[in-house]
Amino acid sequence: MSSDINIIYDMAEKAQKTAERSGADEVEVFGLMAGSVNLDIQMDRIDLASESFSQGIGVKAVVNGAVGFSSTNDPARIVDAAKSATSSARVRHSDPDWTGLPQACDYRAVKGIHDPRIANIDVETCIDLSMKMIDGAVSLDDARPTSGKFTCLGADYVILNSNGVEVREASTRIDGFIECRAGDGNEMSTAYEFDISRNLDIDFYRIGSEAARQALEGVGGEGVDTCKTDVLLKPAALADILESTFINSLNSEDIQKGRSALAGKLGEKIGADGLDIVDDGLLEGGIGSARSDHEGTPSRTNRILENGVLGTYLYDKYTAGKDGVESTGNAVRSSYTQSTYIDVRNLKIEYPASDIIAETQKGVLVGSVIGAHTANPISGDFSVEARNSFLVEDGDIGSPIKSMMVTGNAFELLHNICGAGRDTRVLGNIITPTVKVSGLKIVG
Repeated sequence: MSSDINIIYDMAEKAQKTAERSGADEVEVFGLMAGSVNLDIQMDRIDLASESFSQGIGVKAVVNGAVGFSSTNDPARIVDAAKSATSSARVRHSDPDWTGLPQACDYRAVKGIHDPRIANIDVETCIDLSMKMIDGAVSLDDARPTSGKFTCLGADYVILNSNGVEVREASTRIDGFIECRAGDGNEMSTAYEFDISRNLDIDFYRIGSEAARQALEGVGGEGVDTCKTDVLLKPAALADILESTFINSLNSEDIQKGRSALAGKLGEKIGADGLDIVDDGLLEGGIGSARSDHEGTPSRTNRILENGVLGTYLYDKYTAGKDGVESTGNAVRSSYTQSTYIDVRNLKIEYPASDIIAETQKGVLVGSVIGAHTANPISGDFSVEARNSFLVEDGDIGSPIKSMMVTGNAFELLHNICGAGRDTRVLGNIITPTVKVSGLKIVG
């Protein structure tokens, strides 16, 4: 999967010069070269293994405050793409809120985001790692894998703009996921496990064995009564809920358009005492870490909540200009074919840790949820199906729960956090422990 970043740099430089000669006032070029290996698992075998490579550039041209964009994956059409972006900008209306592209500056390199072992990995090694997941999944009697995925990615990219920004970055990522089933009929239980890293340090056998263990533990679940109680949300459950509610509300574009419940609440208390939430684009080994965001703004550490008080929204260069503040370095993109959008980099949930199981006299432990995407991103209301859930009684984990819904409001959830475990996990660009929330409604 290895690549040569100089190839994509030359493409980006050619596009920038072409757009400038075509009359663009400002130009930004994002060039990407990436290779990946993807494997699909069905039952206890590798169903499909594929290797792919891609490269291309995205060109943003600005003419009189109007922005045009074009992209290409064909080196022979770089000139066409640059001219197309400029022509598109020329026919658009000027945006009075446009304040320019980022300026050139110094960048701080981030450690732990590129592993040569992943960048140079072959398909055979990926198959071996995937088989370790399967071996772990079949290591426990009466549990069996149903499906899974393995992905390995190496990417080199460059960002150039007419203000002198020049960013070169190389990164890698590897992740594995597997789902297992145990029991039959009404007693059947399913569970999944996964891990993700920038480095080749994942225990793939553990992913499989942990999925099998969780599936077995869920067999023979019982019902629960509808009530309000203490709910312990494990990392995957909390991350899914926050991703569909709270994280969206931090987007400064939605703030400016009146589509966020957090509009006008800077400096106000929106979370529990002791709750800190940090978005760190410089986190060592972070999935969302890099020396800059995808516009070329230097990455930084943003304290979103401090002791429950809202400290900042998330900005790119454009929305920051509208509010007269600095960009927080949260412009990201998933492909060279798209312009940037605002998102978190590495969002860390922090709360004083304790033995929250032992401290809970009556409640439920929720391993994961289904349906978080149906939450209302503006109001924060959610209703999700709880999976891999258990009763908690007298400080111990009790019987598995067969069927249960959890309903509530994400902003009230933040206020009602009253404990956190010591099991912090990385779930993509969200990093969180299990948290204990008082007074959440469960529906049996």
